[in-house]
This record gives sequence, structure tokens and C-alpha cells, in this order.
Amino acid sequence: MTHKNDRGPKSPDALLRSDISTISEPAPAPADALPHAGSRASARPARPSEARPIAPEPARLRRAEPAERRRGASPSQAPRELPPEAEAAEAEAAPLVVRSRDLSYLRAVIDRRLGLLVPTGSAHPAMLHAAMRHILLAPGKRLRPLLTMAGAMQLNASEHAALDFGCALEMIHAASLIVDDLPAMDDAALRRSQPTTHVRFGEDVAVLASIALLSRAFGVAGAAPGVEGKVRLDAVAILSMAVGSLGLCGGQHDDLHPTAARSLTATEDVNHRKTGVLFAAATEIAGHVAGASPAQFAHLRDFASHVGRAYQILDDIQDVSASSAALGKDVGKDVHKATIIAALGVADARALIADHLEGARAASAALGPNRDGDEPLGDLLGAAFGALAGPAAP
Repeated sequence: MTHKNDRGPKSPDALLRSDISTISEPAPAPADALPHAGSRASARPARPSEARPIAPEPARLRRAEPAERRRGASPSQAPRELPPEAEAAEAEAAPLVVRSRDLSYLRAVIDRRLGLLVPTGSAHPAMLHAAMRHILLAPGKRLRPLLTMAGAMQLNASEHAALDFGCALEMIHAASLIVDDLPAMDDAALRRSQPTTHVRFGEDVAVLASIALLSRAFGVAGAAPGVEGKVRLDAVAILSMAVGSLGLCGGQHDDLHPTAARSLTATEDVNHRKTGVLFAAATEIAGHVAGASPAQFAHLRDFASHVGRAYQILDDIQDVSASSAALGKDVGKDVHKATIIAALGVADARALIADHLEGARAASAALGPNRDGDEPLGDLLGAAFGALAGPAAP
């Protein structure tokens, strides 16, 4: 049964129609493959060629509370008494909304869509496609697509309108991980609790898989459904700047070739370019999807800047304090690099994370809640940083 929802476009077909004609498989997702985050539509059985299926809607997804309750009405106030038929009709019409801690459901939607947007391992050349999917579909945090969707949702746009842009960012991130792990870079053997791409498939295939993922990301962004053409063009331009020599590639270069006695400010700038630019791109694209005002764009950029810097510091702390088994990747790779940890020590670095998280919370509060009274960006902080940002999402 279909429920009304006043957020974003009304037609699922319009939202999900994506041109992926450049590949033979998989086919574009049907309308029931990607239910709205608040819909009651259950996931259809997955075909063998698809990624992990979307889990059924978790029990935590619930209908919007009456406006008077969201405004803080006292629990002692007597609820409205309605006939059973009227109560059922009101419940049927009430929009379903994503509440705090429902990010695991959105992550399942992202995983499903990623599997549909890249060729399967059975398509020729099979090894190349298997290498692309090896890192892309391995269990991950999906922070960049979640940030894209959460930013759009906080500005009352449809999460599905932002979904493919978020998937494009995840492809770019996966491509960067493949390159980062190569012997000429960090020479890592473990990533996302499995052998790195070059260890599993060889360096030659790994390089090609990275290029193919990067290329596919731009194709996905350029054909994203449910938005105007200008939004797609803006997104492609944003991604191009984020990946290039002034963004991700430039930051990675400076991380590998640090200048002598690099200052703390310079180190933070490198961190922003090698990590923060994709967080910034996520919120920037979310703003375009939602038609954000200049003031809202400023708050989105502020949020992304703080989150990106905090996340890189946390990653550096884990590199010196956690085990490979716990993180699912090699550790100790930054020992000889110029990092925030090397400059400040772990204790002061944790304090700096707290400062950045406070700044991110302030930016989210400045954006304000969406029409359902929620702050999806604030929820994302808890999922990304756990106890460092308050109660952690499960």
C-alpha cells in the first residue's frame, strides 16, 4: 500500500529511472527496489546478480507523532478520542519519517543501490568488475552517501533524490582506497576486513578498477534521477573539483611528500584535502538537491568542514591505538607521517575532535530541524563518532 509523503517528488518511477545503458548489467532498479525511507514497502527477493538485499523496514521506523506531542505537550494531557475507523484512517494518512538511529536502514538502501549501479562479476571483463565490487560492496560505514542523504533530508528534500549522488561519492571513495593501498602508496594488505584489491586481483587490475569506479561515479552523478539537469551538472563539477589536484589527489600527494617541519595548520589543510573534500562535496550536493539558500549552504559547509577534520583525526588516533582486527584494515601506516597525533599527542587530539564535533552540532542546529522535527545530520554524528558525539547509533 502506498502512503502519502509530502517530502520530495511523488512519483517513484520518476525518482528511480536511471540511465545506465552503458553497461549490460544490472538493469535499472524497479520502483519497489528502493522504498522511501519511511515507506512500508518490503524488500523484494534479491536476484543472484544483485547486492545484499534491503532489510525489511526496522521496527524503529514509526509514524510521525501528532504535532502537539512534538511541540512538547504534557503526557498527562488526555489524547484525542477518535472512533476506531477515524483513528485507522489518520494513521494511514500520517507520513512515515526517519527517526533517530534509523541510519542502518538507509545504509541498507545505499548498499542495494550500489550493487545495481555497477556491472556484476559475470559481465565481461569479469575480473575487472569483480575487483570493482570487491571494495565497493564490502561492508563499510557509507558515511559519504549517508551525509548526502541526511543533508537533503534535513532540508526537507527526498533522500532518494540524493541517493545516486551519494553512491557516486562512495564510488570515488572506494577508488581512492584502492589507490591508497597500493605498494607505491601505503602498501596495505587489509581493507574492510578482507584482502586489499591489489592483493586479491593484482596491481594491474586494481589500478584499472580504481579508474573504472571513478569513471562510473561521474556517469552515475550525470544521470541521477529525480532532479533537474542543472543539479546534475553542478554535482559533476563539485565532484571534479573534489577529486582533482586541488582536492583529494593534491591532499594525498602532500600526505606522501610532507614539507620539513610542517605546521599544524598545514597538516589540517592536508587532512581537509585528502579526506574532508568528499564530506564537503556531500553536503554541497545535498544543498543543490534541496535548493538551499546561501545561509543554508554556509551551515552545510561548516558542518562538513568540522566533520571531515574530526573524522581524519579519529582515523589517525585509531591508527596508533587500535588493532587491525578491530578496524578491518592495516594499522601503523601513519607512524612516519606528519599527523595531528604527531603534532599534539593523543590527548590533545581528542580534545580537538570534541571541538570540531561541537562546531558540527552548532552548524546542524543553525540549519534547524526538518518539518518532521528531526535533525538527520545530528543523528549522523552519533553514528560516525559514537560516544565522542553522544549516544551512539546501534
